[in-house]
Amino acid sequence: MSEVVSVNTSQLELDALPPRGRQRPFRRRERGVDLAAALVGLGLGVAIALAVTAQSMRALNAPGGWFDFGGRLAGLIGAYLLLVSVLLAGRIPLVERVLGHDKLVRLHRLIAPWALVLIALHGVLVVIGYAKALRIGPLHQFANLITSYPGMLSGLVAFLLLVLAAVTSARIAMRRMRYETWWAVHLYTYLALWLSLSHQILTGVMFIGHPLARAYWTALFIATGGVVLCYRVLLPLWRSFYHQLRVVSVTREGPGVSSVLLAGRRTDLMPIAGGQFVQVRVLRRGLWWQAHPYSVSALPDDRHLRLTVKEVGDHSASMALLSPGTRVAIEGPYGAFTAEARETDRVALIGAGVGVTPLRALLEDLPAQVEVVMIHRAHDERHLLLRDEFHDLMRERRGRLHELVGSRARVRLDARTLRRLVPDIAKRDVFICGPAEFTSELLGALQTLGVPRQRIHNEAFSL
Repeated sequence: MSEVVSVNTSQLELDALPPRGRQRPFRRRERGVDLAAALVGLGLGVAIALAVTAQSMRALNAPGGWFDFGGRLAGLIGAYLLLVSVLLAGRIPLVERVLGHDKLVRLHRLIAPWALVLIALHGVLVVIGYAKALRIGPLHQFANLITSYPGMLSGLVAFLLLVLAAVTSARIAMRRMRYETWWAVHLYTYLALWLSLSHQILTGVMFIGHPLARAYWTALFIATGGVVLCYRVLLPLWRSFYHQLRVVSVTREGPGVSSVLLAGRRTDLMPIAGGQFVQVRVLRRGLWWQAHPYSVSALPDDRHLRLTVKEVGDHSASMALLSPGTRVAIEGPYGAFTAEARETDRVALIGAGVGVTPLRALLEDLPAQVEVVMIHRAHDERHLLLRDEFHDLMRERRGRLHELVGSRARVRLDARTLRRLVPDIAKRDVFICGPAEFTSELLGALQTLGVPRQRIHNEAFSL
């Protein structure tokens, strides 16, 4: 297959560009996230203080005392980190908008295993400490704790549920598991949190006879549950109820890719920025209980919202078969892949495959003064998704549109090609969206060209 490169610039002499794009206060959101991070650090300090102040020197020097202290400290820190990991996946709009969904997922995956390791260490050290104090074997002591101490059985069940969630989150397990199964298993994490609170309040020496400490720790768990309930349940329910979204039409955009046009009440009030995605729940038998992420491919107007979907699984394939009138619920929007992320008024958009669809909405949302160059990469012309729309939008902006069509082996998008198509790319903000391998290669090429990492913007919405 041969290479096709077309450069489109506007032939229209316009007095002014149309008033496109929206400006939003971003620094205020950054300060809000900084404050939240400071509060998380303060809460961790309080958790450590609870463990330290509850242990006297006499208790430490008793047989097994240091094991007991180490176990309680590990347990408190582990439980606290578990709450933090739940909040990171809590879909808090302020945090999502600043950090981005993929960064939050990475932080969640980084912190959650440490929480589990510390909780496991808690159990081991406490059993050893008690066994040394009573001069019996650890296994014997473990059996005594489970059968004789209040709250111990609930603590063990909570730990096993957390282990189950961790095992199913391993990449090798996720590749073999349906998304719906993974989601159902992770619901048990919330049960594990409740059982662990019961275990800690009933057995923790820092809580027994200390009502203020008990109230503080209980409040942390209740607040975490409240945040999850608010942003993952109540807010999506309210938005779905208010906007009353229904399918209007489904349009085939290319091989295996369709756009779903939704109609609803005052959809322009949805706080959606170009480049974001939403979780979609089809309110139909067999589909209503699962939600999947799809890109918003055009900014909503007062009646319509459009999503563009690639068929990669059962749910996405069913989206292409939806009948007009089918009701849909949404969660979100999510993601920091928006115009707010840019630092300059010169932008390069680079997309491939279905990855160009969030770029379509982002292009529509960029302020009028931003000068745009776009590279649209496709295997063949059938895969140049939303091609006419990109031509029209770039013509309005008097931007440059480059279409690269051909196999990756013959039409390379490397540093040399980037320098030829966008000579000033090192001075631009670069937004990338496409398959993982495409993105990885581009990141290396952009680094070679000297584009600062903070001006390279890419975001995935995988789990």
